[in-house]
Parts: sequence; C-alpha cells; structure tokens
Amino acid sequence: MQSESLSQTPALKLFPGLKPPHKTLLFHQICVLVITFLAYASFHASRKPPSIVKSVLGPTVPSNATQVPILSSYDTGWPPFNGTQGTYRLGELDLAFLTSYSVGMYLAGHIGDRIDLRLFLVFGMMGSGFFTILFGLGYWLNVHALGFFVGVQIVCGVFQSIGWPCVVAVVGNWLGESKRGLIMGVWNSHTSVGNIIGSVVASGVLEFGWGWSFVVPGLLIILVAILVFLFLVVSPESMGFVHPGMDIEMSVDTKNVENLKKGESEETKLIESDNSDTSSAIGFLEAWKLPGVASFAFCLFFSKLVAYTFLYWLPYYIKHTAVAGVHMSHKTAGLLSTIFDMGGVLGGITAGFISDLIEARAITSILFLFLSMPTLALYRIFGSLSMLMNIILMFLSGFLVNGPYSLITTAVAADLGTQSVNDRNSRALATVTAIIDGTGSVGAALGPLLAGYISTRGWNSVFFMLILSIFFAGLFLIRIARTEIREKLSGK
Repeated sequence: MQSESLSQTPALKLFPGLKPPHKTLLFHQICVLVITFLAYASFHASRKPPSIVKSVLGPTVPSNATQVPILSSYDTGWPPFNGTQGTYRLGELDLAFLTSYSVGMYLAGHIGDRIDLRLFLVFGMMGSGFFTILFGLGYWLNVHALGFFVGVQIVCGVFQSIGWPCVVAVVGNWLGESKRGLIMGVWNSHTSVGNIIGSVVASGVLEFGWGWSFVVPGLLIILVAILVFLFLVVSPESMGFVHPGMDIEMSVDTKNVENLKKGESEETKLIESDNSDTSSAIGFLEAWKLPGVASFAFCLFFSKLVAYTFLYWLPYYIKHTAVAGVHMSHKTAGLLSTIFDMGGVLGGITAGFISDLIEARAITSILFLFLSMPTLALYRIFGSLSMLMNIILMFLSGFLVNGPYSLITTAVAADLGTQSVNDRNSRALATVTAIIDGTGSVGAALGPLLAGYISTRGWNSVFFMLILSIFFAGLFLIRIARTEIREKLSGK
C-alpha cells in the first residue's frame, strides 16, 4: 500500500531516483508541518505589501486630528490614492481584498472537502502570486485607474482564501489531539513569520519603486507553490498510515499480530472503513450547528478585525506618529512594524501551550483578549515617548492580540472539525475551518476600512475601536469558558 501511494507523489514521477526508504509517521508529520508552514507563510508574505506601500501611495496625513493640514501634502502619493480622499481609497482597497477573501473562504472550505487539497492549494498559491505581481506592474505601466487596483485585489482575495482551509485540513489530517494546541501554536507562527518576511522584503526593495514590493513576494509564493505540488502529502492514509486521531482504536493486539502474519491487517480494514465513513463531506449549515463553531466564529470576527487593522495600518501609523519627537522613514516604519509580528509568534505558541496545559481553549483566549485591552491603551499613550517603550509595548500588543487569533484559527478549528459529535469526520475540517476563519475575515475586512475613515479624526478613535472590538470578542466566549470552568471544578 505504501509503495503504491509513493508512486503517486509528483516528485517521484518526475525524479524516480528520489524514492526514499521507509519513513516513520513522525517523519511525514514533520514534512507536512514544514511544507504547509512555508506555504501559508508565503501567502502572508504576499499579503503584506499593501500595508508597506500605503505610506508611499497615499497622502501625508497629519497624525493629530486638530492639526491644520497643509494642502500640498495631499498632492503627494500615487494617483488615485493621493488627494484628500486618499486614505479613504486605501481603506476601500483593503475592503475589496478582504471582502472577496471572506466570501471566497466559505466557498473554498466547501470545495476543499470535496477535491484534492494539494492541487487546490497549489491553484490558490499560483493565482495569488500572479495577481500580486499584476498589482505591482501598475507601477511600470503607470496605471492610475482605481478600478484596476480594486479589481486585482478582489481576484487576489479569492485566490488567497483557498490557502487557509487547505493547510488546516491537511495538518488536521496528520495530527491527533495530543499537544495539538502547542504544535499548532508553533506551526501557526507562519502567519507572523510570513508578515515579517513580507515586511522585510517589501521594505527592502521599496527604494527601487513600489512595484518591486509586490513582484518579489509574488514570485516567492509561486516558487513555494512548486514545492507544495511536488512534495505535499494530504493524508496519512495515502502513505499507508492510520489516522493519528484514531490511534486508540488502532491498537494492535495479539489477534491483529496473527492476522498480520496471514497478510490480513486489521489496520487496513479500519483504514478502509474510515475512508468509507468519511467519504461524504459535511454540509455548510450542518457545520454551523456543531457545538462551539458559531461562538468561536464570532469571537474571531472581532479578534481578526483587530489583528488585520494592525496588519494593514501599523506601518502607516508608525510613519505618521513621532517617536521621541522624530518621524521615521517609510523603510524604517515598515521594518519596525515586524516587532508586532514577533510578539505574535511567541503569543501564538504560548496560547497553544497554556490551552494544552489547562485543556481549556476558551479560558485561554479570554485571558489573552482581556489583557490586550489595557496593553493597547498603554501603547497608544506611552508608545511615542521613546523607541524602547514603543518596541516593548508593540511586542506585548502583538503577543496578546495574536495569541487567541492564532489559537482559534488552528487548534480550535481542528478540534471543532473533528469533535466526537461529528464522529471524527475529518471531511468537516476544511468546512469548519472556512466558517470560523471566513467569519473572522468579514471582521478583517471591516477593521482596515474603518481605520481608514476613523484615522482622519485622530488615532485615539482608532484605538478605542480596537479595544471595544476586543471586549466584544471576549463576550462571545464567556458561555464556553463557563462550561470549561464547571468541567474543571467537577473533575471531568
């Protein structure tokens, strides 16, 4: 069975000499985690350029709402994003991308449970790379039509939406529930790592023209797509392994050993039985009714609103806010914004570790959410006093904001997509993941748009919106957290 599955690997079809010796389940799990990590990191790297070039495309807007703007400052930038309406149009550009992304997410999850996840993922990566490059070509083609940039972002958003349901479904197939929070917390650092790579690359080539900030990340995701096509294996069953989540049922007793000697493995029977039981994917509305799905989905709506507002507007905020009385350059602001993502890496890992330790995802998420509220207020009030204070508070903000966001989009989605009420149907993984992250992406679409409008009234108003959103995110998890506390007190 293993040799048959190996012959189906594209890399081995092209290069027969690469056929490896027998590898363990752990080896293949590590390979899947690495490949999917690189895949989604490249998605985020190609998603980062709009936030980096925002300060170049848009007008120079005063950071203080009470300050009288200099009219000539609005003439700077790249038409049609200059002028007094420039920041609004930049916000609308984010809305175009994220709206199509959120709508596409629901469709991608529905489709992903029904077709080859590897090919679907590669399709999404190739399309994302092409349209990211196409956006950058507007620089050399001297395009100034708003419709062109909006149209490219809409199509790019649809292709980008394919990535998340696919990678979570693949990783969920290969991992059991043991240490899932910690493992997926570490794995989910691809989001922040991709943001950091995208920020560094886009900022590094920005001086040669803003078009390069899109072309280079676009080429990067295309290269990674080739790697995914050649080497990614979607499920352990296709390599002759049993599903990790069914290891309790797959224990081999004496009778199984005898059957193995006879050439009739009980594991093989169970694999076939499992495949037949999970052949029909769960319906979209049915997935919404699974316990916990709606609560975590709406929590992520507000959590992702905050995370993506930082993703798209933090470099712009840093550029237009003096730190110790000094305004930074476009490149420095872009590079400094990576501190937020560095905090997000550690936050995601820590949230996963804590949730595994106390076996309570909702309690962990609420803890991070409510601690992030005063932290954001402190960052706004004291972040401009000195560079050290700015870095520390920005790191803590990223740590606390991205912790629950990371946990919900990975371990929680995988838990809910394979919960016992669903008979451990892994065919629900992509659908449940798409529902949770798709609902979160609606919030992600609104956040940057609102920030574009509200920032003209002052950044205090933007931070108030973010803190209020975090408060609502925590409210949606109170009922589940209460249930988790009862279970802990009752000793279950």
